[in-house]
Amino acid sequence: MTDERPARTAVTGEDGLARCPWGLSTPDYLGYHDTEWGRPVRGDDALFERVCLEAFQSGLSWITILRRREGFRKAFSGFRIAEVAEFTDTDRERLIADPGIIRNRAKIEATIANAVVARALAEEYEGGLDALIWSYAPDPAGRAVPRTLDDVPAVTEESTALAKELKRRGFRFVGPTTAYALMQACGLVDDHLAGCHARGQRPV
Repeated sequence: MTDERPARTAVTGEDGLARCPWGLSTPDYLGYHDTEWGRPVRGDDALFERVCLEAFQSGLSWITILRRREGFRKAFSGFRIAEVAEFTDTDRERLIADPGIIRNRAKIEATIANAVVARALAEEYEGGLDALIWSYAPDPAGRAVPRTLDDVPAVTEESTALAKELKRRGFRFVGPTTAYALMQACGLVDDHLAGCHARGQRPV
């Protein structure tokens, strides 16, 4: 009898490279796992995009968002904070009718509202959204290398603190779990599993 349980440790692909098992679960994930997830993302607009996409992912699978990412970028002016902050009611109706994104009115409203907050943040907080988010990156020396998916947390002390600060400043859809997914995706932490070829490729 074969063991058909999903893999929980790094898995070697047909190309001979070991990866986190989710990175081999669908072709759409392969490139994202190898070249994006866990690599540092810097810059206010780039981080704003990730904050927004993680918010849209809430309650859905990440692959659903990843497959629509270009649609999101087109719909939200490349997630340029200055432009999204100026969206009008006409833009709101355009977005709710756009099949290229997730047409959730609350999340669309949150994205526009978050742009307004991010724009204000750049004026009152030195370094803007980039500096605020990265100030919550934990010391990598104090983190154990995850060997299995069970070793990867969903929430941490740092993500809880980051979510609290973002909410305090007016951001929406940024709970501790969403904040930790953001930290993983943007390279604040390296949660590639032991043995994964992409582990350790983020600058320390």
